[in-house]
Amino acid sequence: MKKIIKYITVVFTAGVLLNSCETTDLDLRTSPNDLAADQADPNLLLNSIQLAYVANMYELNDIGSELTRIDYMLGRNYFNTYPGNTLDDVWERLYSSTDGNGDVFTSDVDLGIFPNVANLQVIDEGTDTDFSFHIAVGQTLKAHMLLLLTDYLGKATLSEAGNPVDFPAPLLDDGQAVYTGALALLDEAEALFAAGPADQGATDFFYGGDTDQWIKLINTIKLKAAVTTGDVSTFNSIIASGDYIADSSDDFQFQYGARDLQPDTRHPDYQDDYTPSGANIYQSNWLMNNMLVKNDPRIRYYFYRQVDATPGAAGEPASEEDLACSLAVAPAHYDGFVYCSVPNGYWGRSHGNNEGTPPDGFLRTAVGVYPAAGRFDDNSFGGVGLGLGGGGAGIEPIILASYVDFWQAEIASSPAAKAAFLESAMTKSIEKVQGFGSLDGTADTSFAPSDAEVTTYIDGIVADYLAASGDDQTNILSEQYWIALYGGGVEAFNYYRRTGFPTTLAPNWELNPGSFPRSFLYPQTEVITNSNVSQKSDLSTQVFWDTNPAGPAFPSAN
Repeated sequence: MKKIIKYITVVFTAGVLLNSCETTDLDLRTSPNDLAADQADPNLLLNSIQLAYVANMYELNDIGSELTRIDYMLGRNYFNTYPGNTLDDVWERLYSSTDGNGDVFTSDVDLGIFPNVANLQVIDEGTDTDFSFHIAVGQTLKAHMLLLLTDYLGKATLSEAGNPVDFPAPLLDDGQAVYTGALALLDEAEALFAAGPADQGATDFFYGGDTDQWIKLINTIKLKAAVTTGDVSTFNSIIASGDYIADSSDDFQFQYGARDLQPDTRHPDYQDDYTPSGANIYQSNWLMNNMLVKNDPRIRYYFYRQVDATPGAAGEPASEEDLACSLAVAPAHYDGFVYCSVPNGYWGRSHGNNEGTPPDGFLRTAVGVYPAAGRFDDNSFGGVGLGLGGGGAGIEPIILASYVDFWQAEIASSPAAKAAFLESAMTKSIEKVQGFGSLDGTADTSFAPSDAEVTTYIDGIVADYLAASGDDQTNILSEQYWIALYGGGVEAFNYYRRTGFPTTLAPNWELNPGSFPRSFLYPQTEVITNSNVSQKSDLSTQVFWDTNPAGPAFPSAN
């Protein structure tokens, strides 16, 4: 997996992030949890909640993308690739609580989202100042994280969470109960936002204190829950209200900065790939090849090629030293798929390839200008390095308007309606991605696709969709959803389990990698310390909304 973002290193204010200004009025090096109750600053607590949430979103986006070939997955066997500690950090950022003495504030541990929201509520009750904005933000982020944790684990702690004195070993609640509780939290947060509370000087990393935008987000998270569980009635009711993320100006995302000294505010993928020793992330061969053969206008924004040819591809000579698999004959289960080499310098790796790492840091394809604010690919084929491209001032996509259009396409009943949403989703995605080209001020913009080329691409995909039928139609829609999810693939894992599409995903490097994960193991730290949590034996347990039969629904999961 890519480097897991460190929660404490993602410290910056909205001014830092949006304007790349490396000054701040908030010194988050002092933990709000090191203060006594009468000294605690609610704004610092809210910062802590937001940063813990962003760190979790990066990690969950990463895992969802790896499993669905949007990103590269290292590890031939699923069970070994995703062991019991896979979601330890995510769990702890959500739940880590007091030291057991019953104190709301403690200097012994870093508190997670749950206890810090509770801390805000205690402060609000003990002062004349209204901190309901802080609480509403915290409840919204907590609720979304509960939904996602249930999606990935099947169960989570809710009814006994956040009370270590009465419940030192909290029980896990069934997934349906957690979903119900999380939706109730969203209702509470929406009621607080609807009252128009003042932000009391809070730094809102997402919407700058705009409560109307937060209400749109809450309704969109409810849409996410409805499409995941197949609740068409609720989904259509929210869509009819019009109060959800429908335009890219409403997108729910986190803005990184360009600062490379403590605190390092750059996008984590930029930190990994734009180094003095070259790139450290392998890009997904399946995604790069899919976009290349379709002439997708986003490919130059997503990927930056450091070389113009790949060993073993399109007649290029193989290289055992640089790309060992370029000398190999593709195994039978890779028939019809790119095994090792994508042409034209799109130098990545295939799903599950765990071969050793050669000295290819200045050969492999790096992350581009979207969403990590790297370099735009203008055929310059230069190396990567500190400060190049957009300097890392990219975004963490969380819920974008284009995603919502894909959800509507999934729910729509007629091919014509689905095609209309597909067209809208692609249009929004491409426009957003192209807007990042300006971050790389040194790039040759003549290589950017023209408006006519973008229109031709979109029209061609829509025409192909309408001309197809059955699984072929669904594959076209699903592949486009995958492409739009690049950088924010948390929902790809959900979609793949509930639908089994796209069936065009390349197989695992290993012929028999074990069952495709239907959920992850419970966090090992919780299993060790909580006598009421017993570990699963494998990754085959299906979450409550995953009603697809095992095996046949995933023909390419091997």
